[in-house]
Amino acid sequence: MLDPDKVSGFQPDVSLNIAGVYFRNPVIAASGTFGYGGEYEGLLDIAALGGICTKGLTLTAREGNGGERLWETPSGLLNSIGLENPGIEAFIDKELPRLRALGPAVIANLSGSSVDEYQRGAELLSASSIDMVELNISCPNVKQGGMSFGLDAEAAASVVAPVRSACKKPLMVKLSPAAPDIAAVARACVRHGADALSLVNTFRGMAIDIHKRRPVFDNVAAGLSGPAIRPLALHIIWELYERVNVPIIGLGGIARAEDAIEFLMAGAAAVQVGSATFANPGAMNQIIAGVKGYMRENGVSVLGALNIRKIPTGSKTCVQ
Repeated sequence: MLDPDKVSGFQPDVSLNIAGVYFRNPVIAASGTFGYGGEYEGLLDIAALGGICTKGLTLTAREGNGGERLWETPSGLLNSIGLENPGIEAFIDKELPRLRALGPAVIANLSGSSVDEYQRGAELLSASSIDMVELNISCPNVKQGGMSFGLDAEAAASVVAPVRSACKKPLMVKLSPAAPDIAAVARACVRHGADALSLVNTFRGMAIDIHKRRPVFDNVAAGLSGPAIRPLALHIIWELYERVNVPIIGLGGIARAEDAIEFLMAGAAAVQVGSATFANPGAMNQIIAGVKGYMRENGVSVLGALNIRKIPTGSKTCVQ
């Protein structure tokens, strides 16, 4: 630790490297909440972000779900968007050049309904200028009756392994908190080639419109995000940290610098911010400034020094 009062012009180093990808700071826009970056131009300093996760991408274009898509809850937000996107090839041709020009690291969120879709999508993204793939295994496996790939270790391995073989970019796997044994799923992902893990995805929930006397969402269930899930997400990261030897990117209700610092102290190498941006487009810029301010005030010179966890046996591939 440094004493900031004794070091003239002390500026902490908040940069990090995950699987060879440089991030100027640990704050990343979460998938599904930031579009393809350009939608927020003029509302915040996008160039100051560490990275941007794209809206979920599928091999072919999808229109998404009908009916209600967003529903506010106390301290949270339910969403049922349905992976509306233009398809991977259209993203690469039309959206990626503008996204790349914004400055932050670019992470493409890849979704699918079959192993073949995932693998072909990974091949296309791997040949593009993105920096990293975030593999969303919370999607339903159509050949297994709609069960999510991320609910058990065997199902997760069945998609991570072929995607790893097709993907020449660093691979991050996004985990679902719905898995009965998320640690087993995480270990299977790492064994089959994940360079990093991001967690948690949304929790399943629902709402009923008492005036219409029916569920709010056409699909009944929806994904819950926002501050309501933050303590749950933080605990999962704390529990998982010593069970894997790759970097963990934490997300789940992070809205303030204090929230991000909690996740970094629990063992997360970086954080993603999602729902907070809807309510406060400047939230990520404020979080970055707050993390830097906390480090200056407490004499923390490098980002990794915020981690209060004991480094487990094995090497984390995150270089500060």
